[in-house]
Amino acid sequence: MKVILKQDVKNIGKKDEIHEVSDGYARNYLLPRGLAAAADAAAVNTARTKSEAKAHHEAEARAAAEALAAKIGGCTVAIQVKGGASGKLYGKVTAKDVAEALGKQIGAEIDKKKIELPAAIREFGTCQAQVRLHAGVSAAFNVKVEPLA
Repeated sequence: MKVILKQDVKNIGKKDEIHEVSDGYARNYLLPRGLAAAADAAAVNTARTKSEAKAHHEAEARAAAEALAAKIGGCTVAIQVKGGASGKLYGKVTAKDVAEALGKQIGAEIDKKKIELPAAIREFGTCQAQVRLHAGVSAAFNVKVEPLA
């Protein structure tokens, strides 16, 4: 029997997928618990429409992320902070600081959770950082930490 899953079902599939399962499993387990619905012509068309719309939105989000990655790629973000004469900072530069500076520079909002710093930045200089914009789309950029004038 063909069914359309309403929720993720272990060992069967994910939500809104169409699967062929045994009649007894469908009648006695999936349908009574509301985990699936019978796959008639109308339901199949609805599921296909949903999957096409989801694929379209995913493609748009990926294209937007790739455009933003092209904008970010290779740029240098300058951050000015207080520090001592020995080159050490008073505190450290965090992903939040980098996200704010990068957002101002490129004119887009960047989530601090998507910034990957090599380690806590505790001294003046330049280091590589990376921002994950989408699954499989990331951009590398430089973070230049300068003393506050």
